[in-house]
Amino acid sequence: MINALINRPALGNFPPADWAKVLKEGILKVAPKGLNQVFTAMAGSDANETAYKAAFMYRRQKERGGAHVEFTQEEMDSAMKNELVPGSKPLSILSFKTGFHGRLFGSLSTTRSKPIHKLDIPAFDWPQATFPQIKYPLDQHKEENEAAEQKALKEVEDLIVNYHAAPCAVVVEPIQSEGGDNHASPKFFRGLREITKKHGVLMIVDEVQTGVGATGKFWAHEHWGLETPPDIVTFSKKAQTAGYYFGLDELRPNKPYRQFNTWMGDPARALLFKGIIEEIERLDLVKKTAKVGDYLFKGLENLSEKFPGQFENLRGKGMGTFIAFDNPKRDRFLVECKKVGVNIGGSGQSAVRLRPMLIFEEKHADILLEALEKVAGRLV
Repeated sequence: MINALINRPALGNFPPADWAKVLKEGILKVAPKGLNQVFTAMAGSDANETAYKAAFMYRRQKERGGAHVEFTQEEMDSAMKNELVPGSKPLSILSFKTGFHGRLFGSLSTTRSKPIHKLDIPAFDWPQATFPQIKYPLDQHKEENEAAEQKALKEVEDLIVNYHAAPCAVVVEPIQSEGGDNHASPKFFRGLREITKKHGVLMIVDEVQTGVGATGKFWAHEHWGLETPPDIVTFSKKAQTAGYYFGLDELRPNKPYRQFNTWMGDPARALLFKGIIEEIERLDLVKKTAKVGDYLFKGLENLSEKFPGQFENLRGKGMGTFIAFDNPKRDRFLVECKKVGVNIGGSGQSAVRLRPMLIFEEKHADILLEALEKVAGRLV
């Protein structure tokens, strides 16, 4: 760690002698099932940005006939002039309304959560599909919710087939975090995977916010029961480092410096993630988070009955502590929470979202529930 802190290497050119070992014992140790390779990055936006670049390169490489096919002089000349053809093509990344994938240029074009993120910044002409608008309680709206999900999937397929800039990948969050903690069913995501496979489009799962245990699984997409894994899974936040996992060898850049920057990650942060993984395993924190989440959800259900309207659309059952609810006086609710010592945040238009640490236990849930009850009482 001392060496990594005082002598940060340019990983693409001069990786430390033990870099492969650090990756195997850390980041790759918890790779999602079916994804055995990783490209390291510096932040969540960076992870998504490089994942998009990998998707574009993969698509064009296939169209040329494989990694061995050389670029033509015309392609190289047009690329230097920012001309679309022949050195590039009007391709796109399809994202979802109210999704959030970062604030860099490529990732920002797929971010659709708040205007403040996007104002004044030129954006790519990329498509957005509707994320299913789920109604709660789930057991009272089964038919409506299934219809909403099927309609969303139909829209996705229509955009893949007909959008003027062909999507080469679909990017989706397991739970739309910034956009209001919006959920969809495992069946929806299985359907999305089937559509991407049918049309030869990559599926990128953005686990920057949902990854590393908070949903009661190490990776949130493990809840879906996919027959085949996503093509790419991006990560950051709780991992303290960042990057994207992938399985296809064809997603590796076929020439030096195609997918490159000075740092390409940070060994010190990768070592931190290795230590985090070891603590998660030692204390069995993912399983404990699932258990604590169930306990916390039941407590919130009780509060929703006691204070009608203040804990609306309670969601995240069975998803660890990744829980949220809506409050019509959300901003005031958050201020009152801070007055009683609870640092809690909102997302979307009216959502209050919970993001406790993995070491959050039932005794901490009791403290939180008591504070929330006090706040709800003030707003009656």
